[in-house]
This record gives sequence, structure tokens and C-alpha cells, in this order.
Amino acid sequence: MKNYTVTVNGTAYDVTVEEKGGSGFASAPAAAPKAAASAPKAAAAPAGGAGSVKIEAGASGKVFKIEKKPGDAVKKGDTVLVLEVMKMETPVVAPQDGTVRSIDVTEGKPVEAGDLLATMD
Repeated sequence: MKNYTVTVNGTAYDVTVEEKGGSGFASAPAAAPKAAASAPKAAAAPAGGAGSVKIEAGASGKVFKIEKKPGDAVKKGDTVLVLEVMKMETPVVAPQDGTVRSIDVTEGKPVEAGDLLATMD
């Protein structure tokens, strides 16, 4: 059995998936929505110099590699860091040209969808 969190229209649901002998997957009934996941998270503002553009996790996973540091100039689409999501390396890219102002995670740290990863200007 595997547990996943699936977000549909901004509401997060816990889903348990049971493997059926070689014929694929069959899902068990989904649990009630997670209230904490659908409510905005109150993250502490990063220390001085934090940028106005937030880079947030699109999915739950683990920080695999940080490729940029505060002060680095980036172009739209440049990889800022890499998340490991469901055993796959998933690049997190800069949404616009600018300068990285803060990296708010460390390598190896688990993150949830919507967590603040970095800021930039």
C-alpha cells in the first residue's frame, strides 16, 4: 500500500493505493480532506534581503540538490534547486530573470507542496 496526497482545486486529499497482483493499481476510498493542507501556511519571513518573488514547492518531496545561492543572477527557466519527487529528480526553476535573495531549505530536508523554497527579485 502506498499513501499519497492529491490536491484537487486547492483541497488536499490523502489517498491510499493498493497494488493488485500485476494488473495495475486499485485505489481504496479517499480520506476526508486535510484541513491543514488546504489552509495557507504561515511561514516565517526569511532574514533580511528576502526577495519579493516566492519560489514554492509544487509537490511534496525532498530537497535533492541546491544549485544557486543568494546573490546569484538567474534567467527565467534556470534551475534554482532540484527536488526528489516520487523517486524522480524534478528541477525547480526561476519564474523570471532576477537575483536569488534567499534559499529557505537545506539539502535532504523534506518539503510539502506549497512550502517556500527560495525568494528572488
